[in-house]
Amino acid sequence: MSRTEIPLIEVSSPDPRERGRQYGEAARAQIGLSIAYYREGFARTAGLSWDAVLERVPRWNALVEEYLPGIVDEVRGIAEGAGVRTEEILALNGRGELSFSDPFGEEECSSYALLPEATGDGHVYCGQNWDWRADTLDTVVMLRIEQPPAPTIVMQTEAGQVGRQGANSAGIGLNANGLGARFGTGLGIPQPYIRRKILDSPGLDDALHAVFSSRQSLCTNLLVTHRDGYAVDLETTPGRHGWLYPEDGMIVHANHFQSVVPEQLEETYRPFSPDSLYRVPRIERVLRRARDAATPGAVRATIAEALGDHFGYPNSVCNHPDERAHPLDRTTTVASSIVDLTTGEYWMAFGPPCENDYELLPWRLYGSDGASDERSPSTAPAVA
Repeated sequence: MSRTEIPLIEVSSPDPRERGRQYGEAARAQIGLSIAYYREGFARTAGLSWDAVLERVPRWNALVEEYLPGIVDEVRGIAEGAGVRTEEILALNGRGELSFSDPFGEEECSSYALLPEATGDGHVYCGQNWDWRADTLDTVVMLRIEQPPAPTIVMQTEAGQVGRQGANSAGIGLNANGLGARFGTGLGIPQPYIRRKILDSPGLDDALHAVFSSRQSLCTNLLVTHRDGYAVDLETTPGRHGWLYPEDGMIVHANHFQSVVPEQLEETYRPFSPDSLYRVPRIERVLRRARDAATPGAVRATIAEALGDHFGYPNSVCNHPDERAHPLDRTTTVASSIVDLTTGEYWMAFGPPCENDYELLPWRLYGSDGASDERSPSTAPAVA
C-alpha cells in the first residue's frame, strides 16, 4: 500500500457502540492484519498463545469502564463491525500491558511542541515521528471521531485501537513516546484508553486530570499542547510523574527520562533506546530556526527538515528498519505529523518523511470561528 493511500475513516454518533461499529466496519481489513501481526508476535516474543492472550484481556473491562465510561461498548462495537471477537479488540488496545515484560518493546518516537514565541508566524505547532514496527505499516489509519457532546478528534492509530496521538476540536494536541521502563504490580489501565480520555477532554484541566487520575502499569511520556500557547510534557510512571515546560517556547522529547529518573529505577536505569540521546538535540538544533520562518509554509518546512534527520541512520529521527534485527522487531517511522493548532490544519506524512510528502488532511479541527469542528477539502500543496 502506498503511504499516500492511508485509510481516512470518519465515524459519527453520540452512541459509543454505533461509533465502534462504524469504525470496525471501515477498518475491517486493517484490523485483521493487526490481529495477525500480534498473534505471531506474542507467540514468538512472550511465549503467549493467542488463546492465552484472549483469556486474560477481559480483566480490563471493569477498570477501563470506570475510568472512561462507555469505552467498553465502543470496543464491542469495533469487534462487531470488524467481525472479530471483542477480546481481540481488547488485546489490540492492551498490546503494551499484556505481560510484565512488554513483548513488543516500546515505541521509539520523537515528539515536539512549538509555542508562538518559537515560530516566525506566531502559531502553535505540535506533532511527532511515530516509530513502530515496520510490519504494522498497513494497519495504520487516520481516524476522525465525531462524538457529541465531546470534542471531535482527529488521530492516527493502529486499526482497532481507541486512542493514540492526535488533536481535538477544543485545541488540545497529544503526542506520546515510550519510556521503556515499568515497575510495581497490579492491573493498570492500558495506554490507548488514557490517551483517548485526554483527547476526549474539552479543556486542559480535564486533559491533565485524565493523566493524573489514571492507574497505569508502564512508563510513558505524554506531551500535551494547547492552541492558546501552552505545553507541558509529562513523564508518567506507575508511581510519581515528572514534568517539563518549554524553554524559549520549544520542547522536544524522545525515549529517555529528561526530568527525573524515578527512584524505583535510579540504581539500574538505562535508556532502552540509546539513540534517544541524540535524537532530541538533533531535532532541537533545527527547530530553533522556526522563529526565523515568516510563513506557516516556512515553519512547516523547518519542522519537516527536523523530522527527516538521518544522523545515526537507520536508528535516526527519521527511522528506518535495522536489518540486524529480527524481522518482527524492525522499526520504521510509520507516520509523521505537523499539527497547526492555531489554524486547525493537520499535516501527515505516511511512512518515513524522507520518502513521503506531508499532505494536508481533509479535516480541519475548527470552524471559521475557531470553536467548532468542520470538514474542509485540501487544496494546499505538500511540503517538499
